[in-house]
Amino acid sequence: CTVIFTRLATRDLHKPISILFCNLAISDLFTSFSGFWISLLFITNPDITVFGSRDMLAPYSLYTTSILSTIYNLVSIGIERYLAVAESMRTRFRVARNHSIAVVFINWVLAFFLGCLPLMGWNCLHMESNISVLYSPFCVNYLVFIAMPNVAVAFLVPLFTYLRIIIILRKRKLRMQACGQATGTYRSAETQVARTSISIWLLALVSYAPFLAGVVFDAANQRCHGELYPGVYIFRNCTAMLITLTCLGNPLLYTLRLRGLGARLKVPCGLWASRVRACAA
Repeated sequence: CTVIFTRLATRDLHKPISILFCNLAISDLFTSFSGFWISLLFITNPDITVFGSRDMLAPYSLYTTSILSTIYNLVSIGIERYLAVAESMRTRFRVARNHSIAVVFINWVLAFFLGCLPLMGWNCLHMESNISVLYSPFCVNYLVFIAMPNVAVAFLVPLFTYLRIIIILRKRKLRMQACGQATGTYRSAETQVARTSISIWLLALVSYAPFLAGVVFDAANQRCHGELYPGVYIFRNCTAMLITLTCLGNPLLYTLRLRGLGARLKVPCGLWASRVRACAA
C-alpha cells in the first residue's frame, strides 16, 4: 500500500516503469488478501482445505490469479528494463505510458482467465479421479498446466533479461575504456544490476520452486489424504507462506533498488551516442 500511494502521489514517478511497479504492488496486495482469506478458512474449518470444498474454489482461484499477475508483472518489468538499456535512448522513448497500460491490462486479463478456469468448470468437485490431493478441489492436470509454463517463465525470462543488461553494460564499459573515457558510472550500474538481478532470481526460486515441487509430487503420487497427513500439508502451507513473503520482497527489490538503478542508467544511455560518435571520429 505504501508503494502504491507513494507512486500515485509523486508526479516524478508517473513514468511507464512506475506503472508496472504500481501494478506489481497491486497484485502483491491481492495475493496477501486472498492468502488471508484462505488462512481464515483454514482456522475456522481445517478439513475443507484438506479434503476440498466448493467454498475453496473462489479463494484458491483468486490466489492463483494474483500469483500469475505477479509473475507476468515481474517478466514485464525485466523486459522493460532490457529495452531501456538495449537500444539506448531511442528505445527508452518507444516504451510509453500507453504501452505500459496495455501490458498491465493484458497481464490481468490473462491472469484472470487462467486463474478462474476452475470457477468456469475445470475442477474436480464431482470427480474422484485426477483430483489434487494437496489443492483439492483443483484437478492435477490444471495445476500442471498452470505451474509448469508460468514457473519456467518466472525463472528464465528475468534471468535472460538481466544477464543481457549486464552484458550490454560491460561491452559499453569496455568501449568507453578504449576511447579513454571514465567508466565509473557503468561500473556502478553493472554492480547494481548484478546484485539486484541475483536477488530477484533467488526470491523467485525460493518462492515458486517449492510450489512447483508440490505440484510435481501431487501429480506423481496417487495417494489418499490420510497417507499424506500431516507432513505434506505442512509443506503445502509453507509453500503458501513463501509465496506470500514475496509481497514484502518485491517492493524492497523493485522500488528501492531499481529506482536508484534507473537514475544510474539514465546518464550512460544519454551520453552513449555522443561519446561513440566522438570515439569513431
